[in-house]
Amino acid sequence: MPTGQRDYYEVLGVERNVSAQDLKKAFRGKAMEFHPDRNSAPDAADKFKELNRAYEVLSDPDKRTTYDRFGHAGVDGAAGGGPQGFDGFQHFDGFGDIFDAFFGGNGRGGRGAGRKRGPARGADLRYNLRITFEEAVFGVDKDVEFQRLERCAQCQGKGAAAGADLVVCPECSGAGEIRRAQQSIFGQFVNVTACARCQGEGRIIENPCEKCRGSGREKANRKISVKIPAGVDEGAQIRLTGEGEAGARAGETGNLYVVLTVSAHEKFERIEDHILYELPVNIAQATLGAKVTIPTLDGDMEFEIPTGTQSGEDFMIRGKGVPHLRSTGRGDMVVRVTLVVPEQLSDEQRDLLMRLAETMGTPVLPKGRGKGFFERIRDAVAG
Repeated sequence: MPTGQRDYYEVLGVERNVSAQDLKKAFRGKAMEFHPDRNSAPDAADKFKELNRAYEVLSDPDKRTTYDRFGHAGVDGAAGGGPQGFDGFQHFDGFGDIFDAFFGGNGRGGRGAGRKRGPARGADLRYNLRITFEEAVFGVDKDVEFQRLERCAQCQGKGAAAGADLVVCPECSGAGEIRRAQQSIFGQFVNVTACARCQGEGRIIENPCEKCRGSGREKANRKISVKIPAGVDEGAQIRLTGEGEAGARAGETGNLYVVLTVSAHEKFERIEDHILYELPVNIAQATLGAKVTIPTLDGDMEFEIPTGTQSGEDFMIRGKGVPHLRSTGRGDMVVRVTLVVPEQLSDEQRDLLMRLAETMGTPVLPKGRGKGFFERIRDAVAG
């Protein structure tokens, strides 16, 4: 263990087999005791920082395992004194952040150390876009036009008139927040709220821009091209970063979310990446078999109906379905044969059917008749 660094279990006053719940409880108690806003001792800030680092390590299962095996060298790097050398770990920016996670306050590393909120981020926008069945299957580029708040061209989003600068808020002295001490049975707490005058930005506009009246934004029409990837389905969302509304006073721009609605197809039905097509046949085609032309997503193709095909029987055509959205290849096309019984017959047809009926015995239900439509589809796709 490097010189000057105490064992993290000792820092928190817990045993090495402590549970996560008891670890959290111990940290809360110690943090309340040593937080600089409550403890005026000269070493309170250092002890509070040590507490935060100890809890950061021991509350993370991976870090805790590494620490138990290698000590401080495993989690603080060879040089010690900081969370380094282990990619993927979450680190806290100052010991105040971890305090905020527990108490909802604004412990920022000592008294009077306020932090400005800065300009607010712009709002996200939603655009509902309807596309055809084929466009969802094969993808398409679509132009969308919408209205949004953009940065004011006259003041470049600052909100101040030309030649005028933002000035420090006199209410919060540029901190963006108001801190008020409150006394409770646990001692003194500091309540931190956003400054109402500057809305937490720390600066105010004394001479606002005439065009945007100090907001730093103006309404504008926006037209962009959206690339719809092949294989999308109903309800899919496409995020366009930075295409939302601009934040007030040069704040960060929000995002645009394009939400897709897919029109139904008159011949096909879609289940995941598979296409269903219902093929109507007459009794002769089903009994004797036939070659017919059927539509597919790629154009017409010849399909052979086997002899003795039953109504409701499903046949699969590999690779004629929807392209997989996140991988290569395509789904399959399922052809469901449906026997159509004629409602009107000529005298000759009736005579022929009556003679045929005399030669037939009692019919037997085909195997698998009791299965539902979607169950039969899944069986066909599974092969």
